[in-house]
Amino acid sequence: MRKRGSGPELKHRRAVVVTGASGGVGRATAQAFAARGDRVALLARGREGLAAAADEVQRSGGEALVVPVDMADAKAVQDAAQQVVDTFGHIDVWVNNAFSGVFAPFTEVTPDEFRRVTEVTYLGCVFGTRAALHHMLPRDRGTIVQVGSALAYRGIPLQSAYCGAKHAIQGFNESLRCELLHSGTGVRTTMVQLPAMNTPQFDWVLSRMPGRARPVAPVYQPEVAARAVVHAASHARRREYWVGGSTVGTLVANAVVPGLLDRYLARTGFDAQQDKGEHGELGNLWSPADGPHGRDFGAHGRFDEESHDGSAQDWMSRNRGRVGTALTVGAGVLAAGRLARKVRA
Repeated sequence: MRKRGSGPELKHRRAVVVTGASGGVGRATAQAFAARGDRVALLARGREGLAAAADEVQRSGGEALVVPVDMADAKAVQDAAQQVVDTFGHIDVWVNNAFSGVFAPFTEVTPDEFRRVTEVTYLGCVFGTRAALHHMLPRDRGTIVQVGSALAYRGIPLQSAYCGAKHAIQGFNESLRCELLHSGTGVRTTMVQLPAMNTPQFDWVLSRMPGRARPVAPVYQPEVAARAVVHAASHARRREYWVGGSTVGTLVANAVVPGLLDRYLARTGFDAQQDKGEHGELGNLWSPADGPHGRDFGAHGRFDEESHDGSAQDWMSRNRGRVGTALTVGAGVLAAGRLARKVRA
């Protein structure tokens, strides 16, 4: 499914690939790129969600290309990238966002389930990156954005497979970044570390908790993440971006007092990730919840009432130059005031 653009302005649009684009952060990110007039290739398994996402991209002013694919299939990912190039001519930005998860104690996660989460979340990122580089390196240009999480640095209970995969992405991306810098290529990679997001994942991930899965508060709307990803795609010389005050607090605490954080999460992490009185549901680990017999879940989860649609920390992260100038000017004013008081004295 593709809506063709027209006119000379088309050649100035970026060609963007977003994986996991059928819902949640991927869905919001695809729409954010489309609002800039970009051409957006939507990669995911769920056909209902992909069709709805394509419609949103087109209504937002972008051009949509739907490519159903399982990111755990390396050959299928390569073929998907080639389809994008055949349609758009090249790839300017590749966003690795697809993931899966299991909410359960580690001892209740089967080996096949753990492997599947790792293949989708971690290897899907590796396969996507490899496919992107295959087309970007010959052009000596392009940006790869890895959508990470505070859990890329700090593991929490009940999400051992997901946390392990996000940690693996962090290490993989650091290694890759060093190699790209060494080679002198114009291709860049960066990572965006996210807080808890209001996405449909909590209604479609496999869960064995007595309560219904939920994000740990504070919760942010997926559009907050989307703005950060779009900004990172245009400012990829930055190593990574932290989104949300909770992400900063978690990563700083983990660096300073990791043992204390272990004990805190052991005490609070189980209840904080489930709503009492509601039972978990079988999710989309093996087949998409928005497949042929499913429905479109959209970008938002069921937590709109408690979710933040902005982040002061994210704004400061994206505007470090302005913040630095303001702090410098403020310090100068304070210093001048102190000097004036001394002179009058």
